[in-house]
Amino acid sequence: MLKKYKGSQILFHWLTVLLIIVAYATIELRWMAEKGTWQRNAVMITHFTAGFCVLILMIARLWLRASSKTPPITPPFARWQTGLSHLVHTLIYALFVVLPVLGLTSRYLRGKEWALFGINMPVATTPDPATASMLIDWHETLAPMGYWLIGLHALAALFHHYFLRDDTLRRMMP
Repeated sequence: MLKKYKGSQILFHWLTVLLIIVAYATIELRWMAEKGTWQRNAVMITHFTAGFCVLILMIARLWLRASSKTPPITPPFARWQTGLSHLVHTLIYALFVVLPVLGLTSRYLRGKEWALFGINMPVATTPDPATASMLIDWHETLAPMGYWLIGLHALAALFHHYFLRDDTLRRMMP
């Protein structure tokens, strides 16, 4: 009987966590590098690149989730907890697909030079600064939800591990 997630699911989960930390850290700490400097440019490239990698990993994780069996939790928990778990997971997946799409699309539509992995990316031949601004506003409005969802997700995993003493957390550990 399957007791843990597949190795690829575990790897992609923890790699996503690491990249989300990088994306949030770079944007929260960008003030430490003065605008227009190579340091600020490096911080922003790192933020864009981490976000892009999160998007790719989330798509891969969605595919793996759809094509792989989820290991059962032992002992099983109440249906309302299962429903809440599915809701939080759905919100996490949606947020970390939508945020990079909003951010990357806004960069493209600005019509100004930007880079991923240090490589200049294409820009719109006819820039649309109004739409780019609206998209980045949505990006910046939704991004703080990530702190709450990740916090709730982590607290739930710890609660299950230490208080309910089920194998919820152990299923995702390497």
